[in-house]
Amino acid sequence: MKVLIIVLIVLVVAGLVFGGKYVGIRNDLVTRKEAVSASWSQVDVALQRRADLIPNLVETVKGYAKHEQGVMDAVANARAALLGAKTPQEKIAANAQLDGAIGRLLVVVENYPNLKANENFLRLQDELAGTENRIAIERRKYNEKVQEYNTQIQLFPNNIVASLSGFTRDDAYFKTEPGARTAPKVVF
Repeated sequence: MKVLIIVLIVLVVAGLVFGGKYVGIRNDLVTRKEAVSASWSQVDVALQRRADLIPNLVETVKGYAKHEQGVMDAVANARAALLGAKTPQEKIAANAQLDGAIGRLLVVVENYPNLKANENFLRLQDELAGTENRIAIERRKYNEKVQEYNTQIQLFPNNIVASLSGFTRDDAYFKTEPGARTAPKVVF
């Protein structure tokens, strides 16, 4: 009878230890997943700020470059895609499209010296540059949080708790698009 009580106590203690470990790991995974979501929110805010600046920049350029309608349309379509995107993956793809359109817009600007000297345009361009820097910083932070979360759910015994609790790998990293490493050509 004493042996049975001792075995029962050992089993209860072991169950409490394993249960406590399970709860601790699960809470850590929840915390990391929420950090990914919070970090994404910061990226989203920076992307929204850029999307809000772009119409002003486009209107300023339109006054000087009336015959560059294709570039203006590309910027407008890319902005609309970004604003209409719902998931991080959709927003990342739309952001890449917007990056390319803005690059083409800035190439057009190089052909108009009067526009480059316009005070309103210069102010908007400075604001856009500052926003681009904030986006780069927030992208880096977001990618770090995703990497921390993905690492955590792959470690043992976290991987067991993650699979039992429904945590899955998050592959929504910001990556460089294949053409992004090629600088646009400016022709005078």
